[in-house]
Amino acid sequence: MNLTEVQTGEAYTIKAVTTNDEEMDAFLFSLGCYSGEPITVISRIRGGCVVSIKDSRYNIDNQLASSITVS
Repeated sequence: MNLTEVQTGEAYTIKAVTTNDEEMDAFLFSLGCYSGEPITVISRIRGGCVVSIKDSRYNIDNQLASSITVS
């Protein structure tokens, strides 16, 4: 499942990040968003969600959230 389908407040583990943009992959990697890292959706906002990765919070849009697969 991807981040648009998960429950808020629960920790998940990133399985894969699948984008067609190498710059976006590099950006997400620099934020700590890569396979094996824990991620939590803090809240949902119109058009996206707020996530917690490595004790930092980021606002990402739904398109990007749908490219992050978690378990």
